[in-house]
Parts: sequence; C-alpha cells; structure tokens
Amino acid sequence: MDELTIFLELFKTFFLIGLFTIGGGYAMLSLIETQTVAVHGWLSEGEFIDIVGISQMTPGPIGINSATYVGYSVLQGQGAEQWLCVLGSFCSTFAVVLPSFIIMMVFVKMYARLCNNGIFKGVMTGLRPAVVGLIGAAALIMIFRFSIEDGSVSFGILHENFPDWKSWLIFAAAFAASMWTKVSPILVIVLAGIAGLILY
Repeated sequence: MDELTIFLELFKTFFLIGLFTIGGGYAMLSLIETQTVAVHGWLSEGEFIDIVGISQMTPGPIGINSATYVGYSVLQGQGAEQWLCVLGSFCSTFAVVLPSFIIMMVFVKMYARLCNNGIFKGVMTGLRPAVVGLIGAAALIMIFRFSIEDGSVSFGILHENFPDWKSWLIFAAAFAASMWTKVSPILVIVLAGIAGLILY
C-alpha cells in the first residue's frame, strides 16, 4: 500500500470516527480500536492498549492523542520516513477534530434558537445513555477479545492486558492512592512509572 493511499485511509477513518463519536475521548476508543485493529489491521491488540496508556499519560484529550499516535504508528509500520510518520500524525489528528469543529460552528449558531425546543431536549436526553454505553464498550474491548466465526460469537480475556502480578500490584497501589488519599494524579503516574522501571 503506497503512502498516499494510507493517508487517505487515515483521513477517512478518523474523520468518520470524529463524526460519529458522541461523549468524548473514552467513547471514541471503542471505534478507534475497531477500525485500527479489526477492520484495517494496522495495530495489534497489545499495541492499541499501549497507545491508550500513553494517550492517558500525555496532556490533551485521550481520543485526539490516540489518533495522533495511530497516525504515526501506521506510517512507521509501513516503513515510511520519519517526516511522513509525523505527517500521518497530523493527518489523523486533523481528521478526528474536523467534524467536531464543523458541528460546533453550526451548533453555536443554532443553539440559541433550539435550546428551549422539546425535540432538541429529547434528543440530548436520549444521547446520554448512548455515551455511557460507548464508554463501557471501550472498557470491555480492553478486557475481552471478541470474535465471530461461522455465525457463532466467542470471547475470552485478553491475558496480554493483564500480564502478571507486578502489573496488578502497581494497579492496586495507584487505585488506592487515587481513592483514599489526596495524592496528585500526576505524582501517581510518575510513581507508577518508577515502580514499573524497578519491577521490570
């Protein structure tokens, strides 16, 4: 596959993800995983989980960070030069943001007239459970592997996302620190990284 085709596929894929995602970055993750792992085969399940982890730790919305990382990784996986990989990051990031920008520009112009409309309120109320469902789907995708073969659905736990007791220990410590102390989340991330460096 040549670079131009990859750029076009990246743009189309992330434009559609940005267009049909409601509820922010976490809701976007299930669509990104489906397109990049299942549909296009650009990434493995493990690579996608790594991208999610890095996207959470870096500043900015997780969906946009994931798009940036995927754009770079896809071109790098095709053996492209580094400047083309950077352009791939820009392409996927621009594509995922563009629909929201266009919709918000239209929305801002129409909101003042529609905010008291009963149909508009009903649509907004109906979208809330869909957002919860999309976020839940993102969590399930990171835990389970789903496959459909010969009309039958099977699933299993993604053991590569739960590697060993060391990972569970770091998770438990980070969870406890976040829930029951006033430790800064940034400090939790830094300490988890240091713990991973020491344990692995």
